[in-house]
Amino acid sequence: MEVRRTRDRAARMMYSPNLMDGGRRADVGRLEERLAELEKLIEELEGVPDPEVVGVLDRAVALLEEVNAGIEAGLLSAEGEARELGDLLERVDFGPFDAALEDLEGASAPGEPPPGPPGGQGEG
Repeated sequence: MEVRRTRDRAARMMYSPNLMDGGRRADVGRLEERLAELEKLIEELEGVPDPEVVGVLDRAVALLEEVNAGIEAGLLSAEGEARELGDLLERVDFGPFDAALEDLEGASAPGEPPPGPPGGQGEG
């Protein structure tokens, strides 16, 4: 029972139920709203008298500019995060992990039995 609680606690720490997206979900929601508005404007254009077309198109252009600005901001943010992650990864020493992986790969080379407990199984 204790092992299960420890495992569950570790899972909660690694897989948070709360998204840590830095507010991106709200940004996506806002973009979806703008796109819905654009779709309405398209429908509106079909029945608008000619003198009012320019006004509808101006609103559409303004919405497109807002959508574009949101996308550009998201790209800049992602670029910054990627740069930060790259900087962090450059500082990590993967040497011990690589050595352990090589040991594991060498221990389970083709034609060899997988490593087991010392003394083998079935003795006793």
